[in-house]
Amino acid sequence: MPLVKNARTTTDLFVQIADGAELPGDGAILVPAARFLEDPEAVLKHAGKVGVVWPNNRDLDDLVPYLDRLAAVALVFPSFRDGRAYSQARLLRERHGYDGELRATGQVLRDQFVFMSRAGFDAFEVKKDADADAFAETMKRYSVFYQPTGDGRVTALNRRMQLRHSESAGQ
Repeated sequence: MPLVKNARTTTDLFVQIADGAELPGDGAILVPAARFLEDPEAVLKHAGKVGVVWPNNRDLDDLVPYLDRLAAVALVFPSFRDGRAYSQARLLRERHGYDGELRATGQVLRDQFVFMSRAGFDAFEVKKDADADAFAETMKRYSVFYQPTGDGRVTALNRRMQLRHSESAGQ
């Protein structure tokens, strides 16, 4: 499955570990939430980077104490109609200050790339190579937004205010 990061297809450094499977000695791993929560300290002692696959029906409060030690959080979109992972992403970025990789996985559709990015996702597991190629084009299409979000982009109102301020400062 292609992984899109920084508007291009990239190699996924993380290996997804199944429930009950033994952890490898090193390397980046993504473990299921249930497995992680059974013994988080043991998983976090892993020699490589650690990430967790977090379902959208699970409370983020269980994950928050470990965020500073997680290299990645993969939020699951079980259906394109189920947007709970958007809320989880915004909470992780804006309320909890998570700055690691925030990955969208599951039903990740090209029409939702911009919305996912605006919510704070910076990595996307897509089904087809064509979707990965479309990502860069989709992200270039929009440069100004009205709504503030956790992706750090300046809103249209803030741009106008900055322009007005710089014009008045130059007089």
